[in-house]
Amino acid sequence: MRIAMVSEHASPLAALGGPDAGGQNVYVARLTEELARRGHDVTVYTRRDSARLPDRVPLQGGGVVEHVSAGPAKPVPKDELLPYMPGFGTVLARAWERERPDVVHAHFWMSGMAAQIGAHEQGVPVVQTFHALGTVKRRHQGRRDTSPHDRVGIERQIGRSCARVLATCGDEVHELAEMGVPPGRVSVVPCGVDAERFHPGAHSAGVPERRERHRLLACGRLVPRKGYDKAIRALTRVPDTELLIAGGPEPGQLDADPEAARLRRLAERAGLGDRVRLLGAVDPDHMPGLMRGCDLVLCTPVYEPFGIVPLEAMACGVPVVATDVGGHRDTVADGHTGRRVPAGDPWAIAAAVRELLADEPLRRRMGAAGRERALARYTWQRVADGVEQVYQQVLTGHRVSEEVA
Repeated sequence: MRIAMVSEHASPLAALGGPDAGGQNVYVARLTEELARRGHDVTVYTRRDSARLPDRVPLQGGGVVEHVSAGPAKPVPKDELLPYMPGFGTVLARAWERERPDVVHAHFWMSGMAAQIGAHEQGVPVVQTFHALGTVKRRHQGRRDTSPHDRVGIERQIGRSCARVLATCGDEVHELAEMGVPPGRVSVVPCGVDAERFHPGAHSAGVPERRERHRLLACGRLVPRKGYDKAIRALTRVPDTELLIAGGPEPGQLDADPEAARLRRLAERAGLGDRVRLLGAVDPDHMPGLMRGCDLVLCTPVYEPFGIVPLEAMACGVPVVATDVGGHRDTVADGHTGRRVPAGDPWAIAAAVRELLADEPLRRRMGAAGRERALARYTWQRVADGVEQVYQQVLTGHRVSEEVA
C-alpha cells in the first residue's frame, strides 16, 4: 500500500520538548516506521522550517520524510501556519499527480486542510487524525487560546468530509459528536509506546542522584496546560519526596524560559526550592531509565488529547497518578495501574501520591499491571494493526463508491 502521511508542523525528525514538538511527532514517526516495516511505501510530508533541510530524508526505521516549501523556511508557531496551508496543498496535489498514493493520513486539522486540497483532483481518500481539537483548547484556555478563529469550523468541515476520522480515545468521539461528526464516521485507535525501549529493566544512566526518600517524575512539553504547577503545589503535602520535571529547552537555556521561571518561583515561594528540579530537555535514550528510577510518574495536565507519558511509565512498570482527562481515561486504569484524580486539584494529587508512596507492595502490583496493560493494548504493533484495518475499510468503501458512480 502506498501511504501518504501529512503532518504540517510535527516532523518525525524534530527534537522533542519544544512548544510544538511532542506526542504527535512521536506518533507519526513510530506509526510510519511500523507500517514501513510491514512493507508499505510510506512518505511523510512536513513543512520545511529551515533552508538547510534536504528535500528528502530516509527515516532510520523505514519510510521517508519530504520537506514541503510552504511559507518561510524558518520555524513558525503552528497557530500562525494557516495562511500557508493552501500552498502546502498545492504542492501535495502536484506530487500526487505524479505518483498517486492509495490513502492519505492527515495529522492535525491544518494537515487535513492541506491533504484535502492535495487529494481532491486524484480522488484519494483521506483519513483524519486531529490529535487535538479546537473546541477543547478553547474551552480550557479561553482568551489565552491563540488558535486561528476559523479552527473549529474547519475541523467540523474536515470531520464531515474526510473518508474516516481516526480518533485516539473515546473522549474524542464524544467531542466530535458534539461538533456534528457522527460516531459512525469515527474509528478509535490509540497511540502507542515502544515497549522494547521502555521496560522495567531500563538502565539508569544519566539519572540525577536522589536527594529524598521518594522521587516523583513529571515530563513533557514545558507549557502551562501540562499542570506542573499543580504537581508542585501537591508536593507541599508530600514529605520526604522530590519532584523532577523533564522537558522544555536544553538545561543551559532554562533560565530564559518563561514557564521554567514561573515554576521555579512557585517552588521557591512554597519552600520547595531544594525538592523541585527542572531538568530541561532529556536525552531520549535516558528517559526510560529516568522513569524506572522514580516511584511514581505524575501526569497532571488540565486537558490532554491523549498523552503518551502514562503509556511510557506503564511500560516501565511504574504506577501513574494522572488527571481524569482525555486519553488518560482510556489508558490509566484507576486503582489498577495507578490513580486518576480531578484535573486542577493539587490536593487530590497529593492524596493519591501519599496513598501510593505509603504502600510499596501496591506500587509493585500496579507497576506489573501497567506493564501488562501496555503490552496487551498499546504497543506500536497493536496500533499499526488498527490503523491498517481502518485504511483497508476506507479503501474498500472507496472502491465500492467508485464502482457505483
